Amino acid sequence: MSSMRSQLTKLWRDWRTFALFIAVMLVFRSAVADWNQVPSGSMYPSIFVGDRIVVNKLAYDLRIPFTLQRIARWHDPERGDIVTFHSPEDERLLVKRIIAVPGDTVALDSNELVINEQRASYEPLAPEQVRQLPVRDAHRFEFLRESILGDERVVMLFKSGHPRINSFPAIRVPQGHYLVMGDNRDNSRDSRSIGFVSRDRILGRARTVAFSLDYDNYYAPRMERFFAELP
Repeated sequence: MSSMRSQLTKLWRDWRTFALFIAVMLVFRSAVADWNQVPSGSMYPSIFVGDRIVVNKLAYDLRIPFTLQRIARWHDPERGDIVTFHSPEDERLLVKRIIAVPGDTVALDSNELVINEQRASYEPLAPEQVRQLPVRDAHRFEFLRESILGDERVVMLFKSGHPRINSFPAIRVPQGHYLVMGDNRDNSRDSRSIGFVSRDRILGRARTVAFSLDYDNYYAPRMERFFAELP
């Protein structure tokens, strides 16, 4: 018994610094900042498969580590913010863009947003801008700069001949909830299928790519994506 105790004591003495480091890192990633892998293309052309995005978990509030319980709250998500959250459908970690905030009335009319009776404007990207996007089979898509209520982003749509979830009637976003969508509008599982996302489910805001790997090219680093700001 004493031999086992001495072995455990030695083990703890040898590894306590490393164990403390791991514990601090876990707390840091849970409550302060994290880096999340992006496994799907629902946020093309803003975020690519293989990007590791930096998530600021102090952007809106302070949580008790490893829980969703808030200690303090100082800011609410805004239209255009890219956020991570647990899906109300299956608890998967998702990253989407906030399109409408509590109290907004929002509709989608043939893939054109209407928020509070203001219709978004759309401008096609120039061919040279499209060529700079690392999107496979880019010729199959339209790339449009969407502008509404002082916010803009580039969205990606299938060209004609593909099924779309391209319309829904005007709905009012309830208090404490947000409507989120992917920038890859025709290939995103978002509020059109999972419903509104409650404020308490939102974990943090993403604004930067830490690094990026091209999974289709032997995991080669995409150097141009390192530390890139998200639109």
